[in-house]
Amino acid sequence: MPKTKEQKQKIISELKDKIAKQKAMVFVGIAGLKVNDLFDLRKRLKKVNASLVVVKKTLIDLAFKEQGIEFNKKLLEGQPAVIFGFEDEISPAKIAHQFSLKNENLKILGGYFDSEFKKKEEVIALAQLPSKQELLSRLVGSVLSPMSGLLNVLQGNIRNLIYVLKRIEEIKRTAQAIR
Repeated sequence: MPKTKEQKQKIISELKDKIAKQKAMVFVGIAGLKVNDLFDLRKRLKKVNASLVVVKKTLIDLAFKEQGIEFNKKLLEGQPAVIFGFEDEISPAKIAHQFSLKNENLKILGGYFDSEFKKKEEVIALAQLPSKQELLSRLVGSVLSPMSGLLNVLQGNIRNLIYVLKRIEEIKRTAQAIR
C-alpha cells in the first residue's frame, strides 16, 4: 500500500534530523538480505550508536535537498538503506564491511563523511583502518616502550649483581664443604 503524503513528510523529517546529527553515513544495498540478517546487523550497529534506515531513493534525495546537500540518487542501486553513525565516523563502515564479508547480499554502495560523498572503494578503505581504541593502544604502547626498555636495562644490572652474589655464596659453600 502506498504511503500517504503525511507519512512521506514524516519520514523526510526524521531523515533530516538524522542527517543533521550524523557524523557518518554509509549507503548499503540490502536486496536479497534476509530479515534475520538485517536484524543482526541492526543489533551490531546499535552497540556503536548507529542505526540502519531502509528508505526509498526519492525520499533520501528529498531529505538531502532540504538539508542543502547535493545528492545523486543514481549512486544507489537496488534496494538501498542508510547507516547513520552518530558517535564514531569509522565504526558504521567497519561493521557494514565486516558484515558484507560474511553475507554477500549486503553491498556497500558509498558513504558520506566530512561533508562529502565517498565512493565504495573509499568507504571500504576507511573500514579497514584500525579502530580508534586500537590506534590509542598502539600509541600508548609506543610511548611506554622506551620506558619499559630502560626499566629492563636498569633491572638487568641488579639481576646480574644478585646472580654474581649467589654464585659467590655457592662457591664459598662448595669450598667449605671441601675443607
